[in-house]
Amino acid sequence: MTRPVLLLTLVVAFPVSVAAQEAAAPSREEWSFGTVLSPAALPEGSSALYGYVGVPEMGAGYRQGIAGFELEGRARLDYFRLSGIFEAGARRAVLREGAATMAPTLSLGLVLNSGSAYLDADNFGGVLLRVTPGMVVSWKVGETVALVGLLNVPIDIGLDPTGARRLQALTGGGAEVYLGSGISLLAAGQLGVETFKAPRESAVTRLGYQVQLGIGTRLF
Repeated sequence: MTRPVLLLTLVVAFPVSVAAQEAAAPSREEWSFGTVLSPAALPEGSSALYGYVGVPEMGAGYRQGIAGFELEGRARLDYFRLSGIFEAGARRAVLREGAATMAPTLSLGLVLNSGSAYLDADNFGGVLLRVTPGMVVSWKVGETVALVGLLNVPIDIGLDPTGARRLQALTGGGAEVYLGSGISLLAAGQLGVETFKAPRESAVTRLGYQVQLGIGTRLF
């Protein structure tokens, strides 16, 4: 191949190759979509920081996507019970079907409960181990909107011999809206049942609920 022909081939092929790569790669807007709950599991190399207010809790967390998993750390304040909750967990996407993703979750943490009964007359104090299995489902229904489905079963076990324990089974969902520049807003709610046993007391079962209004940003 002569030099002029080779140069002409490169001039034609290079822009075509670049255009093909740009078409195959996700846009910055698409890559940045989802911070608080969506997507169900962050892609490898992505990370997000979020915070939320709600009833009966407020909190903040950090999400990091690694090979095949997402790791998450979060801290929460249950202001109804003046209780601090600190957890670390993992998610793994087990199903990806078009715009939908499903990921089971598992976290482990500590609950430091003051025992305040000002807003919750049935509350009890103590240090409890928390184990929380669950599930997150996300479904991107538009360029800037994703629906989320949630299932959480936090189990609190007292670290003293009094037999204190608490279990909640909450399910629900909401929507996360992308605002641009890697920032998204979340509105979600859950309902279910809560059963607990205070030290040296009989077990109690009642309505359980959770409401969250959150905001988050992609760091990478």
